[in-house]
Amino acid sequence: MSTVSITTVPDAAKKRFFDSRPVQGITGVVVLILVMEILSRTGVIPTTVLPPVSEVLAQIPVLLVDPAFLVDIGSTMQAWAIGLAIAVLVGVPAGLLLGSFRLLYEGSRGVIEMLRPIPSVALIPLAVLVLGLSTEMKVALVVYASIWPILFNTLYGVRDIEPVTKETARTFRTSPGELIGRVLLPAAAPFAFTGVRISASIALIVTISAELLAGTPTGIGSFIMRISAAGGDTAVVLAATIIAGVIGVLVNVVLQFIERRTFRWREASNS
Repeated sequence: MSTVSITTVPDAAKKRFFDSRPVQGITGVVVLILVMEILSRTGVIPTTVLPPVSEVLAQIPVLLVDPAFLVDIGSTMQAWAIGLAIAVLVGVPAGLLLGSFRLLYEGSRGVIEMLRPIPSVALIPLAVLVLGLSTEMKVALVVYASIWPILFNTLYGVRDIEPVTKETARTFRTSPGELIGRVLLPAAAPFAFTGVRISASIALIVTISAELLAGTPTGIGSFIMRISAAGGDTAVVLAATIIAGVIGVLVNVVLQFIERRTFRWREASNS
């Protein structure tokens, strides 16, 4: 009996280790890096197109101690944070109102459905024309692109509330403001936060795209454009791109952690 337990427990632990999502994700990244390194070193893909991954990775710490590039990161994150905050401050109340009053939603539905499909990237020339190559231009585009997931997730969260809950609140003569603040907002908060998490990634993509396409003075996107336009090292461009991707991953991980800690009661109620 003891022999069986000695041999099976490590195997079970080993299986749990390799079945975990972080390990699988890291394994996939390592395999991709090795494949790209081999393709570049063997000449299957020209080094002008794909430099060896080892050279690209070596440029990352160099960029992270470069004061000019740190300023570019700060510029990108500033526009991202301000735009996302404004989208939350506008999208959550709008979602609560539209979800609470069907007549209001039906009256504004045509305008929403007309504006929502317009790609934010298509608005870059207009934003540059009106606001110039400023932080305000990037913020405006971020707000436009990231407000929709927040608004609609909040709206769906309000509509997901059981009608009995609303009717019970009304029987206690709860005012519309108290109904929204005490009943609808807490119930819709998990949905709204999911919208925020989705919009955070969208906001970062839009910010860097605006910097890249509009040619703003600072930002990760403008750094990539400057290096590319000057015929610079492709490894540096790819290193900056990887840093942008890592920032996006870290933002998502932080928001997921906050979501799990804040709305732990929701997971308990669903289990």
